[in-house]
Parts: sequence; structure tokens; C-alpha cells
Amino acid sequence: MAAAEPVLLDVTCREGEQRPGASYTTGQKVAAVRALDDLGVDYVQVGFPIAGEQTGEVCDAVDVETKLTGIARAVPKDVEAAVDAGVDVIDVFAPTSERQRTELLGKDEDELRSLVGETVDAATETGLEVHFTAMDGFRTDPAFLDGLFDSIDATYLTIADTVGSKTPFEVSSFLHDLDTDPTRLGVHFHDDLGVATANALTAVAHDVQKVDVSVGGIGERAGNVPVEEFVVAAETSRAVNRPALDPSTLIPRANDVLTALGESVPAEKSVLGSDVFSHESGLHTAAMLDDPATFEPFDPAAFGGSRTLYFGPQSGTGAARRLLERVGDDPDETKVAALVETLRSLDEPVPTDEALDIARRL
Repeated sequence: MAAAEPVLLDVTCREGEQRPGASYTTGQKVAAVRALDDLGVDYVQVGFPIAGEQTGEVCDAVDVETKLTGIARAVPKDVEAAVDAGVDVIDVFAPTSERQRTELLGKDEDELRSLVGETVDAATETGLEVHFTAMDGFRTDPAFLDGLFDSIDATYLTIADTVGSKTPFEVSSFLHDLDTDPTRLGVHFHDDLGVATANALTAVAHDVQKVDVSVGGIGERAGNVPVEEFVVAAETSRAVNRPALDPSTLIPRANDVLTALGESVPAEKSVLGSDVFSHESGLHTAAMLDDPATFEPFDPAAFGGSRTLYFGPQSGTGAARRLLERVGDDPDETKVAALVETLRSLDEPVPTDEALDIARRL
């Protein structure tokens, strides 16, 4: 296990805008930053300062403990724009894999190393905290990445799975082959293969210190590591160290971010979806009236959520019997059958309180 709690950098505001047709107003980002600050994430990536004035507007409008970051290409004008925007952290990025390095920059390894080194040095001279992100880092030769990382001085060195092509097995193998101190490392995953959270947990199990996350997984293409999935998995599995935030605020603050940005998640979305803590199946509701853990991996209340049990057309004798017991009635066969018939005649299922009222009226 890592020596310290994982550090979280939220990328919702930037990655969310990289989707086709998506954009956020300054006010939306300000509200989202405040909600993320309330949640307790360590860093919030506001945007790309060179692209316009909005990053500076957000920085001017908030007074938060979380550190605000802006990304910058390995060029002087991007660093200058980040400084002018008033961010706390300059996150310099450059493509490091052979394919992206040659296709996007047309530079050899020595030229890239020189470019990154000069830009990171210039960013450090501003007095701001500096991070470096290796684009397509997980498709970069580990030996080259070690040499590049060893040549620069940055608070965190982030390895990005830019195209979302890696699985936990490959992440584990890659980190095993890397000699850089893992407590200096961060990871940035995309969910194209549906394993972004698993990849992040694997990285933290290898002592990687920083994880890039987003609320609801919102981000380019298939999105990024959902902060709610990562936090809940770390809290419940106890296989890796947990982030230093109050888990009981997770769901409310995540919903605040979604509301602020005008975003939504599918009803079946893990942790945040409206259906994930709702149950109607007769077998499930009957058992969960006695012990919710029978069919839930964790108590949603531990993360600021709540469950709802529904009774109706799918309800059976077990659920009816427990409802009658709850209202202090004798659940004989006649009453159980009558309650089942009444519940199954409903046009739509009803929550527990209404089902108990029906049981009382029998």
C-alpha cells in the first residue's frame, strides 16, 4: 500500500469541455470548483489558459483551499498565459510516445527532452507549483520515460493513458518496469475499455500518489476515472489507501457539480445513478427489509446517499410478510395473500412508507 493517501486532481471542468459541442460558462465552473473544494479534492483543473480568458475569470472569482491548475503545452506563451490566469499550478504536457512525439511534434527524443526541460524550468521560475504530464505515457518506452522524468523537477509526473488502451495487467507491468519513485507519479486514465477505475486502483496499489478523476466520469470520448467510483472502491475494499476527504459528502457534492455544469448521468450509473440504490425485486426487498447488506455492496448513507425499496407488481409473499411484521400485524397466509394481491394491483410500485400504509389498512 502507498505510504500516504492518494492525491486527487479533478479534471471535470476541462475534460468535460473537450466533448463535441460541450462548453461551460464561467459561473458554471465557479460553482463546480466550490463544490469540489467542499468535497476536499486536492486539485481542480480549471482549463487551458492559452485558449481564452475564462480560466483567469474563474481563478479571480473563487477563494478556495483546493489548488487550481491550468494546462500548458511545452511552449513559453502557454506558461505565460497560465501565470497571467492566476492558477496555483502549471501542468506542462507533451507527447512522449514515439508515435505521438513524431506525429504531433516532429521531434526526436533528445529534442523532446530539451523542450520539456526548458519549459518546466521556465514554469518553475515563476514560483508556482509545476506538474508534468506525459501524453500517451503508457505507450512510451519506460526507459525513456525514466530518463525524461529524472531530468525535470516537478511536484508530480503524470503518466497519461491518452487513448484509453490499457488494462490493469498492462498498467501493473508498466509501473513495475518504471524506476521512477512512484510517490512522484500521477496517472490519467480514459475509460475507452471500461476499466479506468480499475486502472487507477492498480496504480495506487503500486504506490502511485496522484490520480486524475472526474465527477460521473465526464470527459473526452468514454470519459475518465469517476471520482465517486474510485473513492467508494478505495473505502469499501480497503485494498489501497483512501483519499483524505470526507466520504459522507461524496454523493451530495458530486451531484452539486453535475447540477452546476448542467450535466447528468444515466440512471444505472454506479454510485450516482438514480436507480442504483432502488430495489423492487420481491426477493431483494424481502431480504433488505431485514438486512440491506444482503443485496448491497455498501451502505449508501456512508457516502451521503440513501436507498429506496419499492413494492408493487414484482412483490412476493416474503416482502408482504415482512411489511406486515413491520406494522405489528400477524402475517398469516390470508393477510399475506391479500397484501400481495393489493400490491400487484398497483399501477406502479410505491416506496416503503406507502407500502407500510397499505399493510396497515388491510
